[in-house]
Amino acid sequence: ELPPGTHLGEIELSESLGVSRGTLREALRHLQQEGLLSADSRGRLYVRAVSPEEVRDIFQVRGALEGLGIEIACLLPDRTALVADLERVLERMDDPELAFAQRVQADLDFHETFLRAAGNATLVDTWRWISGIVRASIIAAGPHTALSNMRAERHRPIVDHIRDGDPAAARAYLDAHMVGAATHVIGAL
Repeated sequence: ELPPGTHLGEIELSESLGVSRGTLREALRHLQQEGLLSADSRGRLYVRAVSPEEVRDIFQVRGALEGLGIEIACLLPDRTALVADLERVLERMDDPELAFAQRVQADLDFHETFLRAAGNATLVDTWRWISGIVRASIIAAGPHTALSNMRAERHRPIVDHIRDGDPAAARAYLDAHMVGAATHVIGAL
């Protein structure tokens, strides 16, 4: 909810959130570790702005992680439950009743679903580590760009390739999907 560059005053923030300053400091430390906050030379924290170069880098890493995950998912002997789970998330992604933040979460849930199905905990943990900055870059692009990138129809081929068990086609589509998403986000910044 806070735009990039917003200074986070500890006293005002702890009062507005109704939490102790110690609890707030711990939360701010986590947000800084996730790359969502930056500190100036005096230690004051600000909501981090994401540069176009960082968006490109983030989406390249995200694409590499998800590419591995989708290849593994395509080779699972039984993908029926995974496809059903992905279909359910697709329905949420286009639900006009959901708030913008919930639709962003649905998009991230979609991608995490096939990563979890791959059965590689390190892959999922690494993806989750960058998911905060991915979310920040998606939101920074604004609702129009984000919702365009998150449309279910853009994700439908991913489900189809997993259903078909075609790792090469799934990887190729996912690579193009990530390049397209990054390009839209960068253009909106």
